[in-house]
Amino acid sequence: MDYTVAGLPLHILLNHAVVVLVPLTAGAVALHALWPVAARRLGIVTPLAALVVLVLTPITVQAGEALERAVGVTPAIQRHHDLGEMLLPWVIGLFVVAVAEWLWSHYGPGWGERMRPRTRTAIRAALAVAAVVVAAGSVVMIVLIGDAGARAVWSGVVG
Repeated sequence: MDYTVAGLPLHILLNHAVVVLVPLTAGAVALHALWPVAARRLGIVTPLAALVVLVLTPITVQAGEALERAVGVTPAIQRHHDLGEMLLPWVIGLFVVAVAEWLWSHYGPGWGERMRPRTRTAIRAALAVAAVVVAAGSVVMIVLIGDAGARAVWSGVVG
């Protein structure tokens, strides 16, 4: 498969979408878990955004591997590649938590009536902890991957 668009490497175009959407989705996942008003307003948007990120991430990695084959491997590119492959588990977690949050906020009130208050509180707390962990982890990975990619591209040009 040719990973170019109008002569530009597809990886360069896709990584900008991932760099923007992962932190936005992570923020929505955290807000969804921690602020009930946000959960009601965000609704299905949060899991849909997480699905988009989940689909874009492996495509971006594949496009990056195609670009890597075209330009060759340096230690800096290898580091960027290795970090890039570590993002997928985080976005899978982001998607799973986003879906769980939506299910809980959408169906939880009905389910919750049949549960003890402690159980409802425990579920909310578990979702909040999971949301904060996957949100923070995915944003940290984006920063590390982006830094490594920028260093791979610009280290010989700037600084």
